[in-house]
Amino acid sequence: MTEPRICSDDYGILTSARDWLAAGREPALVTVLKTWGSSPRPPGSLLVMCRDAGHAGSVSGGCVEADLLERYRSGELGELPTRVDYGVNREEATRFGLPCGGRLELLVEALTDAAQLDELLAAMDAHRLLAREVDPASGRVRLRPAGPEPTFACGESGVTRVFGPAWRMLLIGAGHLSQYVSRLALMLDFDVIVCDPREEYARDWQVPGTRLVTLMPDDAVAAYTGHPRSIVLALTHDPKLDDLALLDALVSDAFYVGAIGSRRNCELRRRRLRDMGLPESQLQRLYAPVGLPIGSHTPPEIAVSILAEITALRNAAAPSAGARSITAA
Repeated sequence: MTEPRICSDDYGILTSARDWLAAGREPALVTVLKTWGSSPRPPGSLLVMCRDAGHAGSVSGGCVEADLLERYRSGELGELPTRVDYGVNREEATRFGLPCGGRLELLVEALTDAAQLDELLAAMDAHRLLAREVDPASGRVRLRPAGPEPTFACGESGVTRVFGPAWRMLLIGAGHLSQYVSRLALMLDFDVIVCDPREEYARDWQVPGTRLVTLMPDDAVAAYTGHPRSIVLALTHDPKLDDLALLDALVSDAFYVGAIGSRRNCELRRRRLRDMGLPESQLQRLYAPVGLPIGSHTPPEIAVSILAEITALRNAAAPSAGARSITAA
């Protein structure tokens, strides 16, 4: 089977950088190092820009980009790499559209190594994680394999940005709820794969941008997830399908594993998984009932609660998996 093409901001930015470097357009990479106050883009956000004002990505709401492009075009930024501050005072913050006295510290570096860009893109195509480590003083860049680590880190030793597979979501079941979950997930830049071996469900699946597979759920988990940027959601209400997926997903490196159901049914599911030999330490990783408790009842509301919980965890703004699953039991 052919893997779906990666569709993410990082992939598009790197592709533009590679193409512009090949065309001799002198691309430079801009990375948000630190922010203070209210800033439109978080640390780790990327922008690639050219001498001719071509650009992709963003580091703010727009005004900072315009100034950066002009300063790069005119040579005002000087020798690269260099650090650039915006919003160092209230007047400048207002000028550049940084609310509440916000401030940005940026790293601007010349991109000259086409082989490194190709290696990063190849890793994303192969669903591998690579860390790009930069020494801001010398401009030296090193690529290394990455694991389940923060996507971005900025410290005394340098700047590290992890590139790799787009966040992937595997949905078990092609039912009504999965349609809403997949649409929201696509808007959040997930690579969405829907697994349902039941012909009566699979034949009617129609959500553009997703991929439908008819493997058994455990085979789909093995084939499409397991890396630290993968999500597995069991949404069929059928233990014969959901439990197969959960048993394998909970012992994998998947970032998030969740299952739909009432509290009573979720407790029965936990008992079944224990009886099948799943260790308690792995069982504690299960989010069930899946989603934040927002009083949701309709499929669209439940989908919102699910994506809200996953988003909160990705942004480190929610309790740990263990604390959440114990509460839900």
